[in-house]
Amino acid sequence: MSITMYQASVPQFIRMLGNLKGILEKAAAHAASKKIDESVLLNARLFPDMFPLTRQVQIATDFARGTGARLSGVEPPAVEDKEQSFAELAARVDVAIAYLRTLPAAKIDGSETREITRTIRGAPKSFAGIDYLIQYSLPNFYFHLATTYAILRHCGVEVGKGDFVGAFA
Repeated sequence: MSITMYQASVPQFIRMLGNLKGILEKAAAHAASKKIDESVLLNARLFPDMFPLTRQVQIATDFARGTGARLSGVEPPAVEDKEQSFAELAARVDVAIAYLRTLPAAKIDGSETREITRTIRGAPKSFAGIDYLIQYSLPNFYFHLATTYAILRHCGVEVGKGDFVGAFA
């Protein structure tokens, strides 16, 4: 049995974005129970030269939507980066999940050789679809998810590996 491009991408993005939403909800509850202004957590970073939590979530959702779209042969719709609360970040996650659910497997399967060009560090880089997914998109998506988790855990939000990984089918 082989895995298809669709199976390796869209369902994984949807599952992990659902886990991200749960983590964001726990962070909002933590802030409320500890009487911490949400902006403290939303602007938290692991190190001064890294993006804050809000940007980490924005990038993770952009990678999920963008990868699904590009593998299906279209450019993703633009989403404005304007979130200023956990509720707004959770809504952004919902938008990404809803968009991914519109992408038919038939448009993504067979995209292993589709040429996808992205600008990386100011220069165009072309990938075959499989390399775009495996070498670029998935590592970046998981990096920003893990960084979001790490920021919140560092700030005392009671999340664990189970929140990140989620339940198994």
